[in-house]
Amino acid sequence: MSDARYQPLPGFRDLAPQEYALRTYLYSAWREVAHRYGFVEWEAPMVEPTELYLKKSGGELPAQLFRFKDQGDRDISLRPELTASLGRIVSTRSLDYNKPLKWYEIGPCFRYEKPQKGRQREFVQFNVDILGEAGEGADAELLALAIDCMRKLGFKETDFLVRVSDREVWLQYAQQHGIPEERTQDFLAVIDKLERDRPEVSEEKLAIFGVTREQILEFIAHPPVGVSPRYDAVLEELKARGLADYVKMDLGVVRGLAYYTGLVFEIFDQAHSLRAIAGGGRYDRLISTLTDGSIHMPATGFAMGDAVIAHLIEACPEARALKDAALQPNTCDICLVLAAPEMRASMLSLAATLRDAGVRVDVPLSWSKLTKQLRHAERCGATYAAVIGAEYPSIELKCMATHESRRMTLEELICELIPH
Repeated sequence: MSDARYQPLPGFRDLAPQEYALRTYLYSAWREVAHRYGFVEWEAPMVEPTELYLKKSGGELPAQLFRFKDQGDRDISLRPELTASLGRIVSTRSLDYNKPLKWYEIGPCFRYEKPQKGRQREFVQFNVDILGEAGEGADAELLALAIDCMRKLGFKETDFLVRVSDREVWLQYAQQHGIPEERTQDFLAVIDKLERDRPEVSEEKLAIFGVTREQILEFIAHPPVGVSPRYDAVLEELKARGLADYVKMDLGVVRGLAYYTGLVFEIFDQAHSLRAIAGGGRYDRLISTLTDGSIHMPATGFAMGDAVIAHLIEACPEARALKDAALQPNTCDICLVLAAPEMRASMLSLAATLRDAGVRVDVPLSWSKLTKQLRHAERCGATYAAVIGAEYPSIELKCMATHESRRMTLEELICELIPH
């Protein structure tokens, strides 16, 4: 019986090899698509000065920080997201790189939220950003990349939808309805929670701003034609790429963080059974805020987390089948099977030769029966098993898929596994 004192803390996960394999699978898919689009990888510290997050985030984020004092009495926090760190790095080294910057990052983040399905306190995010480009081409590039990440993982158009909105539309709406500029962020926060709050709660919140929930829902359902020229331009770019059917204008998407300034988007499963799979948008004023106005750099980006998408993979048969095929056990290319204990030194010498050449080789760590060693080769997904006995350097090579065997010399085995 396990001791509860030594279980992971709420919202944190152990990742045994099988679970970690899924994370590696996601990493591989994310990196492949990012590299296809010409992005380069970067990284930031796990902890940052708390002031960095208080200065740029707003909304609920400050209350969700894992915040503490270190031995130097500094106020620091585990990173809840990466945009602040990205802004800090770029603002201090803005002259070191040609623009636009196309950067991506994969790593853990921490938020003190209530753990639930698709939400953990420690989670991994894939962060993709373009900095130094104000045109809608950057927004379209990011949306296309996000869609292609979903497609790479085996999802179809019928599995997910990208809901795109424009904060500028809501800023204009607030101005037209007499909402003071200093209250605009509070108004946007109410819109952001419209789907999650009970109707009577959102009605009460909106009454403060002189509008009703019915008015807001009507505006979301029937926005004026051409209300967002930037969205229209992005949609044309996505049409040219054959990706327009994956997106839909939805002004109900606002995004909770205060630094967003223009187009924002979230990806949801079509059944809407999970929280957002990914989300992001334009944050043109962040660098200026972090540098007190000394550097101005437009930017747009998004993040995709591992917790939600893992649930969606299991719910979609094609995505699950693709994942299962990729995660078939295959820890080595060949298992060396020892048929005669006295040949162990020869087996180890062969293993070293093959490993030096880049072949993945497993060897028995102690003597056991031949049948047990062959069962081990099957379990670890080896392509071949090489039986080394008294006839060495003559070797019996077994193909684990067909169970066919061939006898060959040591030189022939090396040529088989290390083609020249």
